Amino acid sequence: MLDVLIVDDSAAIRKILQRVLRQTDLPIGQVYEAGDGQEAIDRLKEQPVGLILSDINMPRMDGLQFLSSIRDMESVKKVPIIMITTEGSQGKVMEAVQLGAAGYVRKPFTAEQIKEKLTGLV
Repeated sequence: MLDVLIVDDSAAIRKILQRVLRQTDLPIGQVYEAGDGQEAIDRLKEQPVGLILSDINMPRMDGLQFLSSIRDMESVKKVPIIMITTEGSQGKVMEAVQLGAAGYVRKPFTAEQIKEKLTGLV
């Protein structure tokens, strides 16, 4: 089973992503949530996961700062990270990929887009 961490400052988006994950055929285990990058780092120290879905634009610590901060964490070195974002700027998306993101999906998204992005990664 694949444990997942969803990092987004919107509780509504976190709930939608949980529902979408359950609609995929992936063997999803526990789904953990964090409201920003700092909360996500704290959660990852307690609970290793097999997949991270993260927003880019968040308060306190955004998705790019989060990616930079976890690069040296042994427990997440091989964990695929997908950015889920409203970010229109290709620059930020490319920066996320350079920082180790395995890909991205733009909001608003469909269950099919999420499933397609995750297929082959997990």
